[in-house]
Amino acid sequence: MQHNEHTANKTIDEARQGEAIMMPTNEGTSKKLYLESYGCQMNFADSEVVASILSGQGYETTQDSKEADVILLNTCSIRENAEQKVRVRLKDFKKQKNQNPELVVGVLGCMAERLKKNLLEEEKLVDIVAGPDSYRDLPNLIEEVGSGQKAVNVLLSREETYADITPVKLDKGGITSYVSITRGCDNMCSFCVVPFTRGRERSRDPQTIVRECKELFNLGYREVTLLGQNVDSYRFNLSAKGEIKDENLPTTNFAQLLEMVAQVSPDMRVRFSTSHPKDMGDDVLEVIAKYENVCSYIHLPVQSGNTAMLKRMNRGYSREWYMDRIAAIKRIIPNYCISTDIISGFCDETDEEHQDTISLMKEVEFGFAYMYKYSERPKTLAERKFEDNVPDEVKSARLEEIIALQGQHSLKQHQEQVGKTVKVLIEGPSKRSDEQLFGRDDRNSVVIFDRGDLKKGQYVMVHIKDCTSATLFGDVVEVLPPHPIQHIEL
Repeated sequence: MQHNEHTANKTIDEARQGEAIMMPTNEGTSKKLYLESYGCQMNFADSEVVASILSGQGYETTQDSKEADVILLNTCSIRENAEQKVRVRLKDFKKQKNQNPELVVGVLGCMAERLKKNLLEEEKLVDIVAGPDSYRDLPNLIEEVGSGQKAVNVLLSREETYADITPVKLDKGGITSYVSITRGCDNMCSFCVVPFTRGRERSRDPQTIVRECKELFNLGYREVTLLGQNVDSYRFNLSAKGEIKDENLPTTNFAQLLEMVAQVSPDMRVRFSTSHPKDMGDDVLEVIAKYENVCSYIHLPVQSGNTAMLKRMNRGYSREWYMDRIAAIKRIIPNYCISTDIISGFCDETDEEHQDTISLMKEVEFGFAYMYKYSERPKTLAERKFEDNVPDEVKSARLEEIIALQGQHSLKQHQEQVGKTVKVLIEGPSKRSDEQLFGRDDRNSVVIFDRGDLKKGQYVMVHIKDCTSATLFGDVVEVLPPHPIQHIEL
């Protein structure tokens, strides 16, 4: 997935675990909802769908879980670390439920689907278990609990995209937002549990995506990130084999969708995540190069630099294919920045295979990387086919080498930006000081500068004068005026 942390070189799990989600309140109601999200941006986008559904049922949110009538945790199963954090929270809420038997506690998302029996029957931690495709059913599930039953719906769908639901934006006054364009995944990477927890891939109607982006612009958002487990395989009204499903509907691939969103407004920045190397075509890169408001930052997970390892991972491409895609990015997109995901210590990884990852990193010089030790997940192909046989101390040593090398590359790329002037979208106050603001440039680098009279949502030109491996520092030299049209007819 695309990464929007105010940090670099951290996993999403580390950077965004357990954020309490707030939505607009409904005055005069008595039902209160506490909603907490874990994991990737897809989960945070899903939480906005849940918020919309329950807001329509008269729920207002609270930041205090102790006054809630319903507590919902939207969970992640990608890493064991995420599951353990959720379990700790559920045990806290179980103590709260002992004091208030009427409290309803539920688990949503990937972990819910995978661990439904454990959570409901064996550990008795929750009242509701709802999978990613069953959020429309939440009002009914809550009602079932009220009648004294445990409520479960983890059925996966081949059709559900929530395209007709307008997500409730949870960061009032926000500048950046996520828009889901697909659900599920048809890739069967051997280390990944997503196909088993989120189901088969479905693409959302492009007109609903464009409409949501227009609505976001009218609400003051100035950046959208198009989300999917694999955005490159977005194909509306097309089968996996490229066959038209309904002759009465238009067909749309990802390059065409990206261009449609880019045309919403020149003041609306567009990012996307995650790309898959086996599906990324030159047509997408050409759209990025064509539109100034489509960011030249591409997250292209490699996972390993060794072809035999990539085959064990069932990634669907070789090292040579990946490097061909890197060459295409460098050829077509000016001022590109490439980030990646890397797994250390996957099953049977040898020193030679690890060194192939190191050599690929040196050849590409990624701007950012999200780096992990391999953690075996239940139900995956790797659990069934391979043995998690790389000692933990070896995994850790290899990961430390990867992290150290990536630190050098991140610093080098930022040093090359010193002396340049870059366009930045102001996102808000810096964590460093109330007297400073931060935003990101086209390449997704965090930029810090003095506040002055500036406001979030403005575009400014910043002259870069210093850097670390994670951050650029500079002075604002120009405030860019907005384009004439600041409200779009839907």
